[in-house]
Amino acid sequence: MAALAGNGLTDAQRYTDTVERTEELARLQAQMERRKSMLIFGPEAVGKTRLLRTFVRTQPLALFVAQVRSPRELLLALVEELRRVAKPGTSMPGATAMGTGSLKGIVQRALEQHPFLLVLDHLAGPSRVVTGLIKDLNYFDRTPVVFVARTPHMEDIGTLQPMCAGKSERLELKEFLPPIALEFAKREANRTELRAANLDHVLHQLVEWSNGNPGAIVRMLEMAHFPRYHAGDQIKSHVLYLDYRMGRRES
Repeated sequence: MAALAGNGLTDAQRYTDTVERTEELARLQAQMERRKSMLIFGPEAVGKTRLLRTFVRTQPLALFVAQVRSPRELLLALVEELRRVAKPGTSMPGATAMGTGSLKGIVQRALEQHPFLLVLDHLAGPSRVVTGLIKDLNYFDRTPVVFVARTPHMEDIGTLQPMCAGKSERLELKEFLPPIALEFAKREANRTELRAANLDHVLHQLVEWSNGNPGAIVRMLEMAHFPRYHAGDQIKSHVLYLDYRMGRRES
């Protein structure tokens, strides 16, 4: 059995809590209980969408929208989500032929009648019209909104930033520390049955090159299965890393 680490956790528990973002999930859930909005940010591929999808499974009244490009697209997605969470036998009008004003009316009435919350992923570069609509739906903090910033400096959320001005309303997802990242890489390599004589050395390299970013580790391990990166029983890790940095996606 693993020795007890800080806070009375075993190494296995500490690993699981970190990888599954247990602390971040609990903080997000507590924020929604207070009916306050939350901005999630962090490096690309750090696990923001995975956290959102885990969170949504714990919230029966969460309306999840995977991507937002226009006000109409947002409203159509929200009406579909309302249809999904509606009680059996509830009649929901067909939405695709409706105008934007009618769609907004349906969504606003639903938000007035039930304690829904909005979970919006991929808000990269929304227009002021889109952000204005989101603010309308959050009228006087009536409906909490969870949304994601997709750039390091958060310019992509524009006018939404004031909705989460306080420190408690911003949740940063950080990359894994080296010991956790290495354990994560080992488990992923084992799960995908990656084999090589120099695998242990390669995993240490991937952790260093990725800076502990879980998405980067997973992608490079996926690439490591391709014959292109093998020479006998060795993985050509430097070639793999170069292709990863250049955005190569072919096998």
